[in-house]
Amino acid sequence: MQIQQNNQQVDLICAGAGIMSATLALMIKLIDPKKNILIFERLDKVSQESSAAWNNSGTGHSGFCELNYTPEQKDGSIDISKAVKIFNQFERSKQFWAYLVGKGFEKDPGSFILPVPHHAWVRGQKQVDFLKKRFDAMKKHKAFESMHYTDDPETMKQWFPLIMQERSYDEPMAATRIEKGTELNFENITKSYFKILEERFDCPVILNTEVKHIHRKKEAKWHVKVKNRITEERTELTSEKVFIGAGGDALLLLEDVNIDEGHGYGGFPVSGEWLICKNHDVIEQHHAKVYTKAGVDAPPMAAPHLDTRHINGKKELMFGPFAGFSTKFLKKGSWLDLAESIEFDNIPSYWGAFWKNLDLTRYLIGQITKNHEDRMHDLQTFVKNARSDEWELKVAGMRVQVIKREPHKGGVLEFGTDVVSSKDGSLSALLGASPGASTAVDIMLGVIEKTFSHEIKNPVWQKKLSEMIPFYDREMDGNEKEFKELEQKVDINLGLMTSTPG
Repeated sequence: MQIQQNNQQVDLICAGAGIMSATLALMIKLIDPKKNILIFERLDKVSQESSAAWNNSGTGHSGFCELNYTPEQKDGSIDISKAVKIFNQFERSKQFWAYLVGKGFEKDPGSFILPVPHHAWVRGQKQVDFLKKRFDAMKKHKAFESMHYTDDPETMKQWFPLIMQERSYDEPMAATRIEKGTELNFENITKSYFKILEERFDCPVILNTEVKHIHRKKEAKWHVKVKNRITEERTELTSEKVFIGAGGDALLLLEDVNIDEGHGYGGFPVSGEWLICKNHDVIEQHHAKVYTKAGVDAPPMAAPHLDTRHINGKKELMFGPFAGFSTKFLKKGSWLDLAESIEFDNIPSYWGAFWKNLDLTRYLIGQITKNHEDRMHDLQTFVKNARSDEWELKVAGMRVQVIKREPHKGGVLEFGTDVVSSKDGSLSALLGASPGASTAVDIMLGVIEKTFSHEIKNPVWQKKLSEMIPFYDREMDGNEKEFKELEQKVDINLGLMTSTPG
């Protein structure tokens, strides 16, 4: 698609063609098809950075298996509030996908969502005690009532036989299992969204075109300058609203916009890597996502997990993540990204975050210096008989962790996603990482509430949102019966069948 003309006026411009921009654009078009939306992508294809299938874990983050979502408090109790929150967020994503299937927009939900049991697995008596307390706390909540717990090695052998091979049963071990866990291919979801946008709403992505500059003039509209990376032609457009969902580049564009709300933010780039199994016989022995706790100095995002995946029609097996350091903010970005992100007003944030996260620095140094045998040693804590020649390293996507300024504290490193919006809500930028993609629908609901604050009060918008995402403005708590009935309908629409219990 070609841009029609300079100074073309539109309702919404999205920078970046990943899962976030795709979700926002499709939701808005479904609510109001007359909205004029332009989406720009610097690469020649959509969904090639963080949304790409190999660039993320593909876990349908529901709070089932991620131990860092349920921290132990000083008094020994387990706080499950974050797990409950993420469960509700992911269910909104499922409701939206089920709506697309029910209305005929999406024909093959199996291309992007499949049932894969979720497990948390720990070793050592201290961690076993923690997992049992976690299970007792979570089991009481309706969201997790189907969770199973065991410290019996024979049961674990049925749940994840590959991990239990050649393992001594003398060591204390325990695991939890939820059979209704899911695996996602976010690349396929994103591509499907953009296909719907192009074919049903005449809203294609403008590829090979990079957003270079965003500024505001007195008339309160946003002026967006874009550059075609092939012809080098530059164009300026005017838009009522702007969403920056450009992965790591979102920070650089936010700094370019220069709104008060964006001052003080920084970004810490972390690259990811996976060990990928090449032996089909080994791959077939594992059908699960198995998470354990991160090491003492490792960040929460580094929790090791052994995952079943389905990519390009093939069943795969991956282990990781392993972290690396890069000065790029995107996998196909510039080596100067980190340097260009440092400005006078965020130097205290970077400096404060550095001194408060020396353990992370040590962790990254340790990760960077690992060779193949070191990584295999880590894998062999999961798969005792893993052979070096049957696994290969694959580079995953870049994650730019948010560095946020705090008064009198310098800066703090945050693990998660953060939406930064202008005071009037007409511009929003998404920063951060996991559990991002899984909760994209919930995050974009928040963006719509800010960016389209007047329209969302319209009964027509309210009705459409309720149709698309019945629990868009409610939680499961207090609405358990209605939620459970809806959950069953959603799972039927998405073709999700619980796996055979172990």
